[in-house]
Amino acid sequence: MKKSLIFLVGLSLSLSLVAQKKQVVQYNSISKAEMYVTAKDTSLKLTKVSDLKFNKQKIADETEVHIFVDPTHTFQTVVGIGGALTDAAAEVYAKMPKQMQEDFMQSYYSKEKGIGYTFGRTNIASCDFSSASYNYVTENDSALKSFSVKHDEEFRIPFIKKAIAAAGGKLTLFASPWSPPAWMKDYNNVLRGGSLLPKYHQAWANYFVKFIRAYEAHGIPLWGITAQNEPKSPQKWESCIYTPAQERDFIKYYLGPTLHKNKLADKKLICWDQNRDYIYHQASTILNDPEAAKYVWGVGFHWYETWAYSNSKPQFDNLKRVAEAFPDKKLLLTEGCYLNFKEGKLQDWGMGEHYGNALVNDFNCGAVAWTDWNVLLDERGGPNHVGNYLFAPVHYNTKTSELTYTNIFYYLGHFSKFVRPGAKRIISSSSRNELQTTAFVGVDGKIVVQVLNMSDLKVPYTLWLKDNAAEVISFPHSIATIIL
Repeated sequence: MKKSLIFLVGLSLSLSLVAQKKQVVQYNSISKAEMYVTAKDTSLKLTKVSDLKFNKQKIADETEVHIFVDPTHTFQTVVGIGGALTDAAAEVYAKMPKQMQEDFMQSYYSKEKGIGYTFGRTNIASCDFSSASYNYVTENDSALKSFSVKHDEEFRIPFIKKAIAAAGGKLTLFASPWSPPAWMKDYNNVLRGGSLLPKYHQAWANYFVKFIRAYEAHGIPLWGITAQNEPKSPQKWESCIYTPAQERDFIKYYLGPTLHKNKLADKKLICWDQNRDYIYHQASTILNDPEAAKYVWGVGFHWYETWAYSNSKPQFDNLKRVAEAFPDKKLLLTEGCYLNFKEGKLQDWGMGEHYGNALVNDFNCGAVAWTDWNVLLDERGGPNHVGNYLFAPVHYNTKTSELTYTNIFYYLGHFSKFVRPGAKRIISSSSRNELQTTAFVGVDGKIVVQVLNMSDLKVPYTLWLKDNAAEVISFPHSIATIIL
């Protein structure tokens, strides 16, 4: 608990900001900017450093490194940034001392004391990050008369309500199913894939409605749902396979109409919910059908294509293809985490950089929201009922009572704390590959520039806004947030 308290005090001091008032910023008269930095082999973790000083300049020397920010062109509007509130996270949280629980919630969800998460995901029935498989109805109850979320009342529902309270009473939350009940599937098993039987299409659509209503009754409003988590992968955990045409038809004939019929048309319906590699194929099959597309708000994606083959790179350009073809639909990362848990890698700097790289590029390719996987796991990277142990930004050791904040937490915090809902992405362009960048203008008119350095080099650069320029140093393996 002592470590947790020290962390919060330090975080609060390093992140304290002057209260932001709505204002019209005169971008042609910028004189200074605040900068927050996280850097490898330093004590800097979301730490405010010296303010940047801007001066009028006219010429950008082509032999030097520059970042050019242009707020006159705006793009997508940010919905939120956050992580998943799973059974596993809730069960680990329940084992923590009370004061540590409070500190944990503040560190994630308080805008003032922490990194200000505004977005989240939860599971509909069990997933791999549950202690065991379960669902909400009894065997063969296609009328769903036995539907009950009593299982979730012990850990997950109280956990989510604590997060909502820590976030100030509002948290944009969506839910995803991993598998229908076994008896609804051709494989008669919630694990290892299988498909939904046609005779249960309507019952399964009704199941979504029951879940939304049940959570609302517990004071947890849901902003949206995804039709199926990872519909292409027959995982060893809860999973269900949909071909592109099957997902299209389930949305078109059952899930979409059922939500509308039950006065839930305001719930954001998200398709795909898997990796960037096949996103265009699945999304285009659904969205090229006007009757299916009218129900779909957006396309969810994961990042695990980078683990599928050796030396593969994130396929960010596939997001651009979806945005180009379907500009009226939204893109959002619905899940991402670092795989293959090993306790000795908890402070591996590469994990945070992987997040920084994805955040910069996913937003530059049109994402409106970004959702990490489990917000909390234990010392094994679980609990997980199929041995699929993974990393989270925060780990609680149930044996030693230590709470560890990995560098993933800080890289995410550069975005979640400073890029708030309602912000619009603007242009930020780097003249050299050593620095990656993205930028946003908030509802208060302030510009937030993110600068990511994944190289071993200390890179001096000039930050430009019109003819205002500031000299900046980018540390090796660092991320910086600059607020104008």
